[in-house]
Amino acid sequence: MLKWLVVVVVVLVVFSLVAPHLGRFGPGRLPGDLQIPVRGRIYYIPIASTLALSLLVWLIGKVL
Repeated sequence: MLKWLVVVVVVLVVFSLVAPHLGRFGPGRLPGDLQIPVRGRIYYIPIASTLALSLLVWLIGKVL
């Protein structure tokens, strides 16, 4: 259980770092993705994008 929690946290951190660059392609701009401005910086919390990508990976795993 702890391994899955670590994996989820790592994926969220990586995706939040990549989200600003992927914003023009769709991920990172879904309703439910939070953009929090703090002291001139914008922090991204991609909740909806993470769920959508997880669903996509799950569907691919079921097909294979």
